[in-house]
Amino acid sequence: MIEISSYLYEKGLVPGKSGNISIRYKKDEFERIAVTPSGLSLKSLAEKDIVIVDMEENKIYNDSKTPTSELLMHLKIYKTRKDVNAVIHTHSPIATGFAFAGEKIERIEGFGPINDQYIPYVDYYSPGTVELAEAVSKGLEKSDVLILKEHGIVSVGKNLDEASLLSEFIEESAKTQFVKRVLMSNRL
Repeated sequence: MIEISSYLYEKGLVPGKSGNISIRYKKDEFERIAVTPSGLSLKSLAEKDIVIVDMEENKIYNDSKTPTSELLMHLKIYKTRKDVNAVIHTHSPIATGFAFAGEKIERIEGFGPINDQYIPYVDYYSPGTVELAEAVSKGLEKSDVLILKEHGIVSVGKNLDEASLLSEFIEESAKTQFVKRVLMSNRL
């Protein structure tokens, strides 16, 4: 988690104190979620900062830190998608700009099976709410990446490497689409 957190920060996908990540693992036959804390930049995440919870939000490790405010969203995703063991929520600038503008990001090669021309969106719900958690988990039933209107991006994977590469790829796709639009508008 520490390595991926630093990587996401260095890539500019989680500026300031934005974004959060989690992983699911089993210990003593019980599912555990390791999650980043609230109010800490992913740039400086250390092992002592990671919070461990169970699937019912009970804190198991690290009483000195509060789990991310998006904990409900992470848990709901894990309950909905048994194949997912990593969740990454970014506020990457270009893709998040598309999310705030209400502009769709086109699916391009690399996003897996294409059932739609665009990356799916969910409507805006306040961060940390049950409504957001429900909307995101439903939206991720058929996709591994989702745009949160006026908020950011969520990507999932079987591990943190897979989810982080998807987070990076969607930002690069948004950059490519933005440049394409600028260049094509100059032709007119």
